[in-house]
Amino acid sequence: MSKAFASAGDMAEKAISFTQVGEGLYAFTAEGDPNSGVIIGDESVMVIEAQATPRLARKVVECIRSVTDKPISHLVLTHYHAVRVLGASAYGAPEIIMSDTARAMVVERGQEDWDSEFGRFPRLFQGHEEIPGLTWPTTTFSDSMTVYLGNRKVEILTPGRAHTAGDAVVWVPDAGVMFTGDIVEYHSACYCGDGHFADWGNTLDAIAAYDPIAIAPGRGDALVGREMVASALANTRDFVESTYRPVQRVAARGGSLKEAWDAVRAECDPKFKDYAIYEHCLPFNVGRAYDEARGIDTPRIWTAERDQQMWKDLQG
Repeated sequence: MSKAFASAGDMAEKAISFTQVGEGLYAFTAEGDPNSGVIIGDESVMVIEAQATPRLARKVVECIRSVTDKPISHLVLTHYHAVRVLGASAYGAPEIIMSDTARAMVVERGQEDWDSEFGRFPRLFQGHEEIPGLTWPTTTFSDSMTVYLGNRKVEILTPGRAHTAGDAVVWVPDAGVMFTGDIVEYHSACYCGDGHFADWGNTLDAIAAYDPIAIAPGRGDALVGREMVASALANTRDFVESTYRPVQRVAARGGSLKEAWDAVRAECDPKFKDYAIYEHCLPFNVGRAYDEARGIDTPRIWTAERDQQMWKDLQG
């Protein structure tokens, strides 16, 4: 087990890439840090994922300005997590879009999540003093909505529960490109602490049904080409299932959380130990998997206090 809690010991700056994934479509990536997406329309720009702070968001804006001077009109937040939403103020976008469920989760647990993630990711929250408060959408939707950036059609939809209950994806039909948020990762651990393991595979199937030729995932490199997309979808599925299966077995015989932790390490370490944020995610993933396997459908709220208690329990 890593000695430092979550990513508390990871203070090294990450190299940024700004990769074109389609005509006027870009993935902002940073070696396993949270990604953002960019869609350039005829008249304006849509950004997907705000980053953790205005400081980080300005790095995304700098990349956008390297390819277009069109105004940023829309910001889509695929879910409620602090590292995805708290940089929103830096874009000046008049429209901020979330699913209804994601907004409800901000109401229910947004502040607790902010407090919890602040302790997990000290590097990402450098410059946190600029954050004006919780990020609230101006627009929400239940199942799907369509935005036109001039003539460019953008579809925003909820394919099913996975990383959270309110996950959204963004589909650009003229290019066959999808921005998936943290439903799909590439050579990065999936954070499952607020997830729904039993639903995740069906949600991946829903994404695959669109037959995207490129995906901007939640973390990791941009996925360009059907072969790379298929590989990432399969790898994400394997990560989620390899985490949940051993926990189900432990829970079925009445085993402890520590036994579930040991079982997941035995199955996942050989395949995923070198993935970005693997050690960070593992305690939260096991904790949520243990709850779900025992019939707790709604993820319990993580707080800074709960984080530290879980860490102590697993180390003990």
